Amino acid sequence: MTVTAPPRPAVRSRGTTRISDRAVERIVARVLDEAGDSDAMTRTMLGVPLRGRRGSRTDVRVDAEIVTIRTAISVTYPRPVREVARRLRESVRGRVEELTGLSVRQVDIEVAELERPTGRALA
Repeated sequence: MTVTAPPRPAVRSRGTTRISDRAVERIVARVLDEAGDSDAMTRTMLGVPLRGRRGSRTDVRVDAEIVTIRTAISVTYPRPVREVARRLRESVRGRVEELTGLSVRQVDIEVAELERPTGRALA
């Protein structure tokens, strides 16, 4: 007895998968957290520093298959800012493309803050 699989529907009739801006933002936030070259930024209200830290500001736009990412980070002094931004840009681009299959057109990184090192050692 031969068993055959039922015919598969045409690709167009199977539906689509849409990856939201928020999902890509979470991927970017995770990459930045794991990188170790950047840190959380100081919380402020009307320019006045508050207690605590917050994650990097990230804005993601997903337009069909193209992603544009803008993020503001804090870099721990005395790390080389240009090198940190380059590595983060490559990491973000690679991870988003790997996990989503979308094409990342642009990754803009703004260094919004240079953070003084705390008691931890710099690698």
